[in-house]
Amino acid sequence: MFGGGPWPALAHESIQATVMNRIELKSHQRTRRKKGLRKRIFGVPDRPRLSVFRSAKHIYAQVIDDLSGKTIASASTIEKGKKVDKGGNKAAAEAVGANIAKRAIDAGVAQIVFDRNGFRYHGRIKILADAARKGGLKF
Repeated sequence: MFGGGPWPALAHESIQATVMNRIELKSHQRTRRKKGLRKRIFGVPDRPRLSVFRSAKHIYAQVIDDLSGKTIASASTIEKGKKVDKGGNKAAAEAVGANIAKRAIDAGVAQIVFDRNGFRYHGRIKILADAARKGGLKF
C-alpha cells in the first residue's frame, strides 16, 4: 500500500522480537518457579536431591548432595556408549530414570528428594520419576 519502503522490514523485526520475547518469558518463568522450589528442596547426605533437566532433544538427571556440593550419580541421553535414537522422547526418559535409580542404589542412596527444576510434573519428567521409583528409589 505504501509502495515498499522500510515498513516490511520493521514489521518482520517486530514479529521476530515478539517471538524472542515469548521464548525469554518462558525461560524467565521457569527460573522463577525453580527459585521457589529450591527454597524448599535441599539434598542432605541421608536424602540427596534428584535434579532433572529436560531440553528439546535430551534429558539429564543428577543425584546431588547439597551440603558437600557433590554429584553422587548422574545419567543422561548423551552418555558415551549408550546410543539413544531420540533423546527427547518418553522411552528415553524412562531409560534415564532406570539408569539413575540403578546408579544411585549402587552408590548407597535409597531415599531422595525429587527436584523437577521448574518443569511441570508431566510427560517426560513424570515418566523419569516413575521409572526411578520402579528402579527402587523412594521419594
